[in-house]
Amino acid sequence: MPETVIHVEGLGKRYRVGERERYLALRDVMARALTALFPREPRLPRDYLWALRDVSFDIPQGEVVGLIGRNGAGKTTLLKLLSRITRPTAGFAEVHGRVGSLLEVGTGFHPELTGRENIYLSGAILGMSKREIDQKQDAIVDFSGVERYLDTPLKHFSTGMQMRLAFAVAAHLEPEILLVDEVLAVGDLEFQKKCLGKMQEVSKSGRTIVFVSHQMNQIRRLCERVFWIDAGQIREQGPTGQVIAAYENALMSGAEQGRNLAGAPVFLGWELAGGGTILRDGLNQVTLHFMVSPNEDVRRGHFGLHIYNDSSVLVASWGFEEVSLERGTQQLRVTLPYLPLRPGSYSILCSMFNGGNNLTGGRLLEVWNAVPFLAVDTLPRSHQQDRWAGVFDIPAELSVASGGESRKEAREQHA
Repeated sequence: MPETVIHVEGLGKRYRVGERERYLALRDVMARALTALFPREPRLPRDYLWALRDVSFDIPQGEVVGLIGRNGAGKTTLLKLLSRITRPTAGFAEVHGRVGSLLEVGTGFHPELTGRENIYLSGAILGMSKREIDQKQDAIVDFSGVERYLDTPLKHFSTGMQMRLAFAVAAHLEPEILLVDEVLAVGDLEFQKKCLGKMQEVSKSGRTIVFVSHQMNQIRRLCERVFWIDAGQIREQGPTGQVIAAYENALMSGAEQGRNLAGAPVFLGWELAGGGTILRDGLNQVTLHFMVSPNEDVRRGHFGLHIYNDSSVLVASWGFEEVSLERGTQQLRVTLPYLPLRPGSYSILCSMFNGGNNLTGGRLLEVWNAVPFLAVDTLPRSHQQDRWAGVFDIPAELSVASGGESRKEAREQHA
C-alpha cells in the first residue's frame, strides 16, 4: 500500500472580514500572554469567516487528486495551508516530502531579478543545490519558451510569460509533491496541453499532484480522485467521474425545471436504464426513462427530446409523433442504439404537445429541463486537444497500406 504523503485532520482557516492581519509588536505579544493567563468567555464576532473548516483526508504517494468547487469555496486556501504559506486556525496538515507549489502567477519570484536569477531563487527555496539547478536549467528554459527574455527583469514579463516560467520551474525541479492552482487558465491552448502532459509525466514517476481547476475536462483527463469543496468543507470525495457528475448536477439544482401551461407538471423525473444519470458506455445501446404524469389524456401528441452540451450547442435531437398517453403517472422509454458523446455534462430539454406539434396546431403542455444533467463519464477517444475534439467521442483506427493500395482506396472513396 502506498505511503501517505499528505495527512490532513480537522483543518480550518478563519479570516476576519475587512481587516488585514497586522504585524505584532512586543506589547501585543505580552498582552496576548496575559490574556491567556486570565481567559474570558470566548465570543466569536460576526465579522469572522471560516474559509475552510473541519477538513480531513489522506493522499497516498503517487496519486493525482483534483479539487473542484465554486469560486470562494476554499480550494486555494487549502493549497496555501498545505504549502505552509499561511497557518491554520484549527487542525493540522502533515506533508511528507519536498513541495513545489504554483498557486498564483509569480509566486516565489522576485520582480527585480531576471528570469534566470528567479530560476535559481525558486530552486534554492525548494532546497536544491546549484549543481542540481544547473542540470535542469536548459530543460526549464526550453519548456517555458522565454529564452529570448531570460536575462530581462521579471517585472517586464507579461502575465503569460511569468506563468510559463513559474510552471516550468515548479515541474522540472522535481518536487515530491506538486500543488497547482488555477494558473493554467492564463496560458494559451498549446501551453495548457504541454502543462497537462508534463503533469501526467510527473505523476507517472511516482510523485503526488494536487490540482485545482474549473476546467472539468482537465480534471477528467488528469485526476484519479476528486474532492468537491463547498463552503469551506469537503462535500464529496471519490472517483473522478462520480464526483464531477454530482458537482455539475448541483450547479443545475436551482435551474428552472420547466414551464407548465396546463396547470400541473407533466414531467416528474428521468434516469438511465439501470438507474442513475451517469453514462459510462455510449457505444452500446442507451435507454432513457422519463417519468411523466399528464393531467389530461394525450392524443396525437408530440414528445420532443433535445440534448445540449455545456456550451449550449444542440448535439442531438428527436421528435416523436402520434404519442398517446393516459392521464396519470406513466413512463416514457427512449432507446438509442448508441450515444457516443465526449466526456462532459449535458442538459436534456423535453417538450410535450397534445393534438399535434408546434407546426400542426398542437397545444404545448410543458417544456422541461431534465435535472440532474446527463453526465458522460467515458474515456476520451477522439482528438487529444479539446479545440479539435468536436462533439462526439467516436473511436477510430488508422492503418497504413502500400502506396498502390492506398491510392486505389483513395480513388474509390473519391468516386
